Amino acid sequence: MLVLLAGIFVVHIATVIMLFVSTIANVWMVGSSNVGMASSGLWLLCNKTCEQLSVNRHDDASLKAVQAFMILSIIFSVIALVMFIVQLFTLEKGKRFYITGAIMLVCWMCILIGVSIYTARFTGRMPGFTNSHHGYCFILAWICFCFSFIIGILYLVLRKK
Repeated sequence: MLVLLAGIFVVHIATVIMLFVSTIANVWMVGSSNVGMASSGLWLLCNKTCEQLSVNRHDDASLKAVQAFMILSIIFSVIALVMFIVQLFTLEKGKRFYITGAIMLVCWMCILIGVSIYTARFTGRMPGFTNSHHGYCFILAWICFCFSFIIGILYLVLRKK
């Protein structure tokens, strides 16, 4: 049981780190232009230098929603990690990890909403660029989506042991 808890804890920390990286780094979409390779993220458009990401007024609300949901997912993931540590040492055996699992599933839902909005509104849409494809931050976000769901379910299952 201790090895299982340690494994879940390590995967949870890895998920938090990957969420930070995927939200902060600006490599959600990568494309080529006449100047060279360019990447765009949730915050900046980077070529040789980085500048503010410009979107049309129809997509501005969608971009802000993606930014908000990714930040919320980081917050909920960190809260779940803290609650895991607190519940490990304070609650009795049958009541552990229920809150942690619920918070982690809220994190999972925030990642789902944020990345789904990005997929629907911004995939392949880098104006002036050709051969655009998803960058590593987009892929990391989907990996965090999977990990947070698995961790949330495992926390709910472990509360009974």
